[in-house]
Amino acid sequence: MLKDILKAEYIKINEECQDWEDAIKHAGNILLENGIVTEEYIETVIESVKLFGPYVVVAKGIAIPHCLGTMGVNQNAITIITLKNPVNFGNPKNDPVYYVLLFANTDFDSHIEALSEVSELLQKPEFFETMKNATKPQDIIDYINKEEVKNGWYRKAKKFSKWK
Repeated sequence: MLKDILKAEYIKINEECQDWEDAIKHAGNILLENGIVTEEYIETVIESVKLFGPYVVVAKGIAIPHCLGTMGVNQNAITIITLKNPVNFGNPKNDPVYYVLLFANTDFDSHIEALSEVSELLQKPEFFETMKNATKPQDIIDYINKEEVKNGWYRKAKKFSKWK
């Protein structure tokens, strides 16, 4: 399932960002350049963090910015950026952030399914090691593909025709 929405061209390694806003913009621009989201979506995600606080920092060192609204999203996708220098989102428990996974979903069901699979990955220290040591986007893709097969996520994906 994740392999359908996370492609190597949606991953950037060792991005240089000034702050959390810049990190979201960098991640968002990857999807923007691929025609997946509009600039409006990126700005809405940033405004959401400003309004609700750093709720997107879900674990030590990792942020998953997203917006539940589907305005400005043309298709389901996730982008990952690893940061050369970590940034603070204002979450004292989990800052600084080294990894940003930006979600773009066209509907609520696909948002939940993708978040569920990502949360399984986040429980594996090997996933963090893979992101930390990745020299190219395919390193991360290969790890996720291996986990999808091992965990049978591809069978679950057949139930969600919206992902196809």
